[in-house]
Amino acid sequence: MSAPAPAGATAAGTAAQASRQGGAAFYRQAWDGLAVASIGLGTYLGEPDTATDEAYAAALRRYWQLGGNLIDTAINYRFQRSERVVGAALQAAIGTGEVSRDEQVVCTKGGYLSFDGAWPADPADWVRATFIDTGLAEPEDFVDGHCMAPAYLRHQIAASRSNLQLDCLDLYYLHNPEGQLAAIGEDLFRERLREAFATFEVAVSQGHIRAYGVATWNGLRARPGAPDYLSLAGLVAAAEDVSGAHHHFRAVQLPFNFQMVEAAALANQPGQHGLAPLLQVAAEHDIAVMASASLLQGQLAGRLPGALRAHFAPDLTDAQRALQFTRSAPGVAAALAGMSRAAHVDENMAITETAPLSTEAWRAIFQV
Repeated sequence: MSAPAPAGATAAGTAAQASRQGGAAFYRQAWDGLAVASIGLGTYLGEPDTATDEAYAAALRRYWQLGGNLIDTAINYRFQRSERVVGAALQAAIGTGEVSRDEQVVCTKGGYLSFDGAWPADPADWVRATFIDTGLAEPEDFVDGHCMAPAYLRHQIAASRSNLQLDCLDLYYLHNPEGQLAAIGEDLFRERLREAFATFEVAVSQGHIRAYGVATWNGLRARPGAPDYLSLAGLVAAAEDVSGAHHHFRAVQLPFNFQMVEAAALANQPGQHGLAPLLQVAAEHDIAVMASASLLQGQLAGRLPGALRAHFAPDLTDAQRALQFTRSAPGVAAALAGMSRAAHVDENMAITETAPLSTEAWRAIFQV
């Protein structure tokens, strides 16, 4: 069954946005012809309270004013509050004509348990009543608060669509599935992975999501043989097992910054000519790479050594240097950074007025 026309971001819409914002200096091709801002707004950090909601809403408005179009969130961020503030802010901006839905690429994640807005009085009872008693999952489906059961994922996609007030999610990640691997073993893990991907393919056919991927923390950076190691070729093979060459597995997310450089430096992924770094192998499979933790959750700001700073313009802040390094890496589609305040947006987005580093300049920094 062919998928209905997407109700979300489109190639034409994002191309128009990119053209208005300086093209290649700011925007990159991601998947299915979509153009994404090379700096995306992340929504992970912050307390689950009204003040943080309001700060994120202001940051989102400023991000859109400065030409951004890539939002990264997850259902478990701040107990679903991050998704909800993104949804409310986006609908408000669409309503006033500040942005157009077909220009905005909204990515979210599912897998981890998320409470509803706040910590419940009895977490175990809440999980039992919400997921187990309703038949969405069995107790053995949960591994350290993570679940990949098909009915559970269908429920989570529906919840995210409701939170974000969107008919179609542009990219839906399976969130850190490597956390289950050591606990359940390779065979069961692969079975659960294929079932999850089959669930996503159905969601694509229904027009609920446009594409899917895997967001990881350790899995794609680990060495082969590590308990939580993930092979990109194995992920693609699982998608092909489900839907053949016409699958909708389009992107992966993993940390990449000055301190976490495995995606470019570690030959840990099976490629066309043996083991190679993730960025190279992703290009071979035409998989977009989204770099998370570009600022290492704020830890890089104000702490870069002089040997690194010397490779950048002296008027840049450390945060801007870190973003420039990540977004300039060959093979990275976008650098994601948490921006919970409008001031963060102003500082981070200022770097988009500068062209990305050349490959030669980037490699010189990488050697440092």
